Amino acid sequence: MMNHFMVLVVLLSLMTCSTTYSEQESFVFPVTYVNISKDLVLQQLVVEWDVGKSAHEAELAMSFEIQVYQTDVATTVWTEFLNVTLDKSGKPLHWVWDSDFPLECMSHSVRIRSRAEISNIWSQWSLWKTVLGLDTSNNHGPQIFPNEKIVEEGSDISFCCIGSEGQIVKDFFLVPTIPAFNHTNGRLGLLTVKNVTHHGSPHIMVYCQESCNETQCYDHAGFFVGKPPDTPHDFSCQTQDTRTVTCTWSPGGDTYLYGRHSPKYVLSDEFSQNPILCTVSCSEQCSCSWDIEQQKICNITLTVENPLGKKTAMDVFDVTHRIYPTAPFQLWEECTDTEITLYWKLQNIGIELFCQTEVLQPNGKVEVHNSSAGHLSYGSVTLRGLQPYTEYKARVHCGAAQDFWRWSEWSEAQTIRTKEAAPSGTLDIWREIKPGLGGRNVTLFWKQGPKFQANGKIISYEVTWTKVEDASEPESISLSSVCNSTRIFIDSHSYRISIMAKNNVNYSLPSVLIIPTGPEGDHSGSELEEERVNGTDDGIFFSWEPRHIYDSYIIDWCNVPALQPCDFQWKRFGANTSSALISSAAFVPGVRYNFHVYGSVANTATLLEKKTGYFKELPPLFDPVVENIELTFNAVTLYWDSYPTNESQPGFLRGYHVYISPLQEDCSLKGSKKHVLPDNSVLCKYSIDNPEEKRYTVKHLLSNTKYRLVVKAYTGGGENPIVNFRYIDTPFNLNILYLLLLLVIVPALAAAICLWKIKWVQECCCPVIPHPNKSRVLSFKEFNIGSEKVLKISDCIPDMLAVDSKAEAQKLHPQSPLSSTSTAEKTDGHSSSWIYAKENEERDFTPTPTPQTHTWFANFAYSSHLAVDSDSYQIPETLEASKPKLSVALYQPHYYDIFNEDAASTPRETCGRKASLKYISQTPVHCLGRRL
Repeated sequence: MMNHFMVLVVLLSLMTCSTTYSEQESFVFPVTYVNISKDLVLQQLVVEWDVGKSAHEAELAMSFEIQVYQTDVATTVWTEFLNVTLDKSGKPLHWVWDSDFPLECMSHSVRIRSRAEISNIWSQWSLWKTVLGLDTSNNHGPQIFPNEKIVEEGSDISFCCIGSEGQIVKDFFLVPTIPAFNHTNGRLGLLTVKNVTHHGSPHIMVYCQESCNETQCYDHAGFFVGKPPDTPHDFSCQTQDTRTVTCTWSPGGDTYLYGRHSPKYVLSDEFSQNPILCTVSCSEQCSCSWDIEQQKICNITLTVENPLGKKTAMDVFDVTHRIYPTAPFQLWEECTDTEITLYWKLQNIGIELFCQTEVLQPNGKVEVHNSSAGHLSYGSVTLRGLQPYTEYKARVHCGAAQDFWRWSEWSEAQTIRTKEAAPSGTLDIWREIKPGLGGRNVTLFWKQGPKFQANGKIISYEVTWTKVEDASEPESISLSSVCNSTRIFIDSHSYRISIMAKNNVNYSLPSVLIIPTGPEGDHSGSELEEERVNGTDDGIFFSWEPRHIYDSYIIDWCNVPALQPCDFQWKRFGANTSSALISSAAFVPGVRYNFHVYGSVANTATLLEKKTGYFKELPPLFDPVVENIELTFNAVTLYWDSYPTNESQPGFLRGYHVYISPLQEDCSLKGSKKHVLPDNSVLCKYSIDNPEEKRYTVKHLLSNTKYRLVVKAYTGGGENPIVNFRYIDTPFNLNILYLLLLLVIVPALAAAICLWKIKWVQECCCPVIPHPNKSRVLSFKEFNIGSEKVLKISDCIPDMLAVDSKAEAQKLHPQSPLSSTSTAEKTDGHSSSWIYAKENEERDFTPTPTPQTHTWFANFAYSSHLAVDSDSYQIPETLEASKPKLSVALYQPHYYDIFNEDAASTPRETCGRKASLKYISQTPVHCLGRRL
């Protein structure tokens, strides 16, 4: 009672905040007792301590600080605070610490201090309490801890190796090598592996070696990496006879632990007084069976456990609701041609069963028939509407009619064949007619079409033929069941042919065809044009023109045209059909197939159309042979031999391609298309769309150039790769040489001629016209009249004198007075001649007023620019009278009489003949009008 009062006082003092520091010290309860032990299995330190009786009696709320010290690292490795409310029992307090490293590796020490919640003062630390590790022992040889352990995948694990006294740990490693933290300190080695994973083998070895090399200097240990077991999947229980229960489940994922560490399964029943004793067997599925005797309700718990964990699954059920019957057995049957009655036996378990019979049809379809077996030990079912002489497969399984749980296993399959019946339907028959000597050879073909049912085993075929026109005795043959064709000979009359199939019961209905009158063969009719058809991925498709008079159409062909027999085939189509896709597994690319389309009415067939085509066209087998090549400097013409276009080709020949290019560069000829080879070189491509063409000319070539070329045939399947080329050299272009001659030699020759005649050409085309200012006359003595320079006649030294007839003078100057010369002068027969005067010689002519023949000097090169109204051509006698006009006529051309009778005796003149002399001045001067 007193203690309670003290606690109350303490609490009140704390509430009023009047407690002093010295008073708080009175509530300090130091740790009075500490004990420490270790669990080497769980690798745990177990610490026990107490704080005294008074603290327990006060039921104080206490706080404890616990520290763990490792001697190897010489430091505190763990600190933890623990809050505890004490009770009056006075029991010591306990605390457990899990060590990362095995406790054998090193010594561990623990100390504790306490604090009451009502006080802020911690007590003094207790003394260190130590548990020794093997690092203090005097062992011989290294030791690894833990020496065996099972580790869950994804967790961490630590190892230590303690060496012998005085030895140093040299190596500490794992096999197989996996990432790990390794630390050695003298005789102690530490190894830590983080996030351990399974590496194909669950067993991982740890090796430790001291600095010595003897056998006792080594140690090893191992550990396993695994997983805890999964919770069992699909756990359920059932019974076949209401007495034995079988539970099944899926084992789940691999735990990587085997042998004694593999998962262990235990089943228990909550409602049973006896433990469940059963042997668990596991493969793809685990199961366990045991006898429940008369028990009806079960509550089964399945426990699976391994060293890393434990999982459970439960199933509660009523036994009568978990009936899983045994499979039916000993099946037998009774059958006719269209019915089967199937029987089977059952294990009688005293409950009503419901059964299902599964029947596999010949076409692959499955039919299910239901039946009730009641409480009997057998069951049966009758199957109707079956085909005669047909195999069926049947099997049965059963289940509880009430409270159905699941079907039993299937019984063994029973194969049953119905009995035979007469064949139904008719055979599909066809024929091939070829002309023969005096008649026709008819090959008959037959097959069991979709409308024919043998209904038994065919033992023979009956072929009968008779003339249509008369009632002659029919002919017939019987053929083995292995035959599907035969050949008969008939004349040119019309015949009726029938074929029947026979089995052990009876004949089928006859299949009939009519061979009309005529000697021709089946495929005659050359007037029919053969039409090309195209192949597809699924076969060869073509169409025909329908005729309303026919009730069906037949198409025939050979699967292997090159062989004999050719595997003759045919196919029938209805009256409303006008197209067909013919497919066959025997069709191969590159083979031409011929098809014949017949129309049939009243069992008589008529050839309507012919078709030919390829399942798939291929490139030609070989290239055209170029037999001749004609070359010019800019073109090449190619000729090739007769190239086959018949069925020997693996496709319909569509035409030719001509490829050409220079050797040194890619081709870009006009009118061509570019074609790139696999080596990225470029050819010029020309297309010839006519397969009958046998020549082609390539133009626009370069002269004196080497080309490569090839001719390729192509079909609907393309052409073969280009392998071999022919090479040609175009000749040199002579026209270029001629052009060069015209452009070089002719101009050069013309230039040479021009150079040779350049002076003559200049005189003819470009005469030199002297300029007055550059004449020598301007250096003579002169006088000026106004602004004009005037040359005295006495200073005028002519360069040359010309003797002309007056006719020439009049021709030059028709208005001149020279026209009035005497007749004697006109009749003078002398022609013009040149008289060269003596250079720089003074001439002194005495004027003679003789009115006879006159010779004048005339200046035709230059004339005055002044306008003159009077006649500019005056005789010398008139000059005196016209002196006032002298300045006006100063630059006009004048004629002067230099030779007359008086003057002819002048010693200075060298010309003695009676003629006129014309002086042509080179300067624009006017000689004064004095007589010479």
